Amino acid sequence: MRISELSRSTGVPVPTIKYYVREGLLPSGELISRNQASYDETHARRLRLIRALLDVGGLKVAAVAEVLRAIDDPKRPVHKVLGSAADQLGPALSDDDDAESAAAGVTVAELITRRGWRADESNPAAKDLTRALAAMGRVGHGAFSELLDDYADAAELVARADLAYVDRRVEVDDMVEGVVVGTVLGAAVFNAMRRLAHVDASAKLLGQGRDADQGSEAAEDY
Repeated sequence: MRISELSRSTGVPVPTIKYYVREGLLPSGELISRNQASYDETHARRLRLIRALLDVGGLKVAAVAEVLRAIDDPKRPVHKVLGSAADQLGPALSDDDDAESAAAGVTVAELITRRGWRADESNPAAKDLTRALAAMGRVGHGAFSELLDDYADAAELVARADLAYVDRRVEVDDMVEGVVVGTVLGAAVFNAMRRLAHVDASAKLLGQGRDADQGSEAAEDY
């Protein structure tokens, strides 16, 4: 198909497609003349993945490029691809050097040891967790760390579900792409479901003593 047809089938404007090609996110089409290239369904699939990572996953272009490089490296183990995708999820923040950060770092290290997780406090996700707990401590909510094992139970359950989905992919290319979808877009799915659960829990816990209509309104306004 021509680039105009690729644009129509994916909903991505032609200038944007050309930009992705220049940035190395999308492979070039096969030249059929000096000024014209042909694209196929593999380009359309990659383009949809790019848009999903950008629009739903919330990644920056540079982060998407890093994830796609991991996908396209046939020598990189699937486990490493998972790590590359996960590393792009956290915000690019500098480490703070204060009492709250030090205390949070100890809390995270103890959590990792207690759970027997095969990671350490230098992992990007561990650093993100440390920053989040430190921020909570600064605003007077350091006690939130008491909930970490409950969160860890839920996180382990979700992680197993993510990897079970990947295991169902038969072809290696599908498996690698499944890792990225399950990691990046799965995070968006889980966050949305968590918000829905908050609405339900809020209506049940905070709506006690109200009539049904008031409880319904509280849920809608959450």
